Amino acid sequence: MVEDNLEIRESTAEILELTGGYEVLQAENGKEGVEMAMQHIPDLILCDIMMPELDGYGVLYMLSKHEQTMHIPFIFLTAKSERVDMRKAMEMGADDYLVKPFDDLELLNSIESRLKKRESLQTLFAHKSSNPLSLSDEEQDLMLNELVNEARVKVYKKKQLIYEEGDSPVYVYYVKSGKVRTFLYYQDGRELTTSILSATEFFGYESVLLNEKYTDNASALEDTEVALIPKEKFFELMFNKPVLASKFIKLLSGNVKEKEEQMLGFAYDSVRKRVANTLVQVAVKSVSDENQDEVVIRVSRDDLAALAGTANETISRMLADFKEEKLITKVGNAIRIFSIRKLKNIRQ
Repeated sequence: MVEDNLEIRESTAEILELTGGYEVLQAENGKEGVEMAMQHIPDLILCDIMMPELDGYGVLYMLSKHEQTMHIPFIFLTAKSERVDMRKAMEMGADDYLVKPFDDLELLNSIESRLKKRESLQTLFAHKSSNPLSLSDEEQDLMLNELVNEARVKVYKKKQLIYEEGDSPVYVYYVKSGKVRTFLYYQDGRELTTSILSATEFFGYESVLLNEKYTDNASALEDTEVALIPKEKFFELMFNKPVLASKFIKLLSGNVKEKEEQMLGFAYDSVRKRVANTLVQVAVKSVSDENQDEVVIRVSRDDLAALAGTANETISRMLADFKEEKLITKVGNAIRIFSIRKLKNIRQ
């Protein structure tokens, strides 16, 4: 525990030793805390922010640079309760943030949850350490979730640009909620949507892996939360766990197949079929159950036109036809699809 206030330090240590059964090492400033952590390699670190010689942010930064201490669960204790302070702490990699004064139960719950999480990770990967190429899909997902949970989250408003063609990649992106579309521009300024991404999907990794500038654009299709994973962190995980690289190779392969099918559709499908496929594509991204057949989607005609590669007027005409055929109906600014299956089965 790193805390410059003697009373807080001793009372917190007493709570932990008596109630939790923990052995507590105490440091009264940041510099001493770093030295003690490097020497003893504790299971968890409690650290104040405002301290002489080296503040809590400095302690976390120093320990994150050493392999033996970089994965130790780190909890800040501070009287600073502003959102910007909390966000800075989490962006730097802190696991939790307790605002003084905190009660015994709050402290113990935070510590126990972090220790249990660490123990589960250690148990999960212990038997895999001799063969880093044998991680299961569940284990890979767990590691990627850890990467996502440590990332800064940004909220994008509907139609707000996330990145544009020609930008240099800085992040790998992950959709936490909402929807994102990627698109290209025609020479005349019209847009062609190349994909729609929903919660739990990564995007923007192609340019990061190729170390090239973006060749497409990405924007929020609706109000969307996106995790911004620094490419350095992404590459660090790829190098440490090479098996994860194969996961993204599979994603890339799926993207290529999807683009091929899209190009075939543009070349050979009728406009009616393309619009039906577009509605299906948006619908599939909106359902909570893969067996769900009826769904309400919220997408503008401009976006539908960009997805289908056709004009707004054509979209309006096709939607009117589908409405007459009782395949869809308007619900305010949304579209209710009565049967995804029937739309899929529309022929030329």
